[in-house]
Amino acid sequence: MKRRHFLKKIKFSSIYGLTLPYFINDDYFDNSLKKITILHTNDVHSHIDPFPKNDPLNPNGGGVIARANLINLIKKDNPHTLVLDAGDVFQGTPYFNFFGGELELKLMSKMGYNASTLGNHEFDNGMEKLSKVLKHANFSFLNSNYTLKNTPLENKIKSHEIFNINGIKIGVFGLGIELEGLVEKKLYKGVKYLNPIEISKDISDDLKYNHNCDLIICLSHLGFSYSKDKNIMCDLILAKQTKNIDLIIGGHTHTFLDEPIKVKNLENKDVIINQVGCFGINLGKIDFYFSENKKHQEGMSIDV
Repeated sequence: MKRRHFLKKIKFSSIYGLTLPYFINDDYFDNSLKKITILHTNDVHSHIDPFPKNDPLNPNGGGVIARANLINLIKKDNPHTLVLDAGDVFQGTPYFNFFGGELELKLMSKMGYNASTLGNHEFDNGMEKLSKVLKHANFSFLNSNYTLKNTPLENKIKSHEIFNINGIKIGVFGLGIELEGLVEKKLYKGVKYLNPIEISKDISDDLKYNHNCDLIICLSHLGFSYSKDKNIMCDLILAKQTKNIDLIIGGHTHTFLDEPIKVKNLENKDVIINQVGCFGINLGKIDFYFSENKKHQEGMSIDV
């Protein structure tokens, strides 16, 4: 099977406010194409409840009930949907302090998440406790650039996963940030950080050429970019210095992108990068349309 290619046309839009009905406009959609929807979050940081109505920045924003309702509504419109997260599920409210991550993972499972990557805050209780709490996740945690052999996380974290949705093969892999300086060393003892560029080249080649994936997604907790030091590894550098990655779903820097951006990779092809802030306020949505020889994507960020 030939891997499908991007169309040049790209359309972005945004929808705000769950108090209003959520309408999906597919007037231009060719029924001969297969539509795959990617929903995503990042850096939710244990925010289970919505922000209070008197919050100065995000009144009534976020909350798992609103997010679950929105996910269900979108899935009802298109059952060919993946729900992904780019890390830092844990730490930020008393829910994590009290339940140690169990509640977050149970709720994500009920919302139908398919995969997440490891953020630095997933290590806050140490690997032993993280290993035990992962049993509450009915979805995979993915990471390709941490060595986890002989640690409590060995055999608990996958490097990648392949989803076959309506005949479309989607390869998803995860990348984590350098933990040194962010996490106490005793909490990640035995974990070594590997170069994300080299790892991404290897795994995306494998997904494309050996597994014939039509779409390759990286769940990245590297951060979008760093203004103080342009050389720090981030999603922008990753996109420019690799190939075969179609979409980077980012986290760590809590970056609120108004719309996904496009970056040229090593082969001068477009890589889509998106990140939807933090605390579960927004839900990212990107639609891909497939035929036998072409692919079109449309992206949006939805206020929850």
